[in-house]
Amino acid sequence: MESIAHSIVAALDGKIAPELIAFIVSLLPVLELRGGLIAAKLMDIEFWKAFVICYVGNMLPIPFILLFIRRIFNFLKRFQKFEKIIDKLEARSLRKADKVKKYRLWGLFLFVAIPLPGTGAWTGALVADIFDIRIKHSLPIIAVGVLTAGIIMSALSYGLFGALGF
Repeated sequence: MESIAHSIVAALDGKIAPELIAFIVSLLPVLELRGGLIAAKLMDIEFWKAFVICYVGNMLPIPFILLFIRRIFNFLKRFQKFEKIIDKLEARSLRKADKVKKYRLWGLFLFVAIPLPGTGAWTGALVADIFDIRIKHSLPIIAVGVLTAGIIMSALSYGLFGALGF
């Protein structure tokens, strides 16, 4: 993930504001807030500014995913070209979501909060949709999960004391 974030920073550095680069990285699936914080650190963006930018960037697409992903997937499945891709995405999400199935909201929180490959807000939103967890329940849980993942990643990216301003 660090190499992808580094590549994006290298490609865009000097062309657009560093804060916008961190925001864009945070919007992207797979990279999300974790990659955004790494990118922000690479560009020496002040911690608190980076945290807010990356959090907002990561959370911005989530309500839309929760509201529309099922309709989008159903539409795309009508085309043979996309059907296999959608089936793979759903199957992969289900494989990773055993704890969500068992513990529902607590499982969704842990799934999003623990910053491991294949977890995060995007996949968490897809899993919430697959398990029919309503948006009024899933969105706040995902938001707190992203916040928790942000704290963990801040400690790793900025250093625990550096993140706290010491």
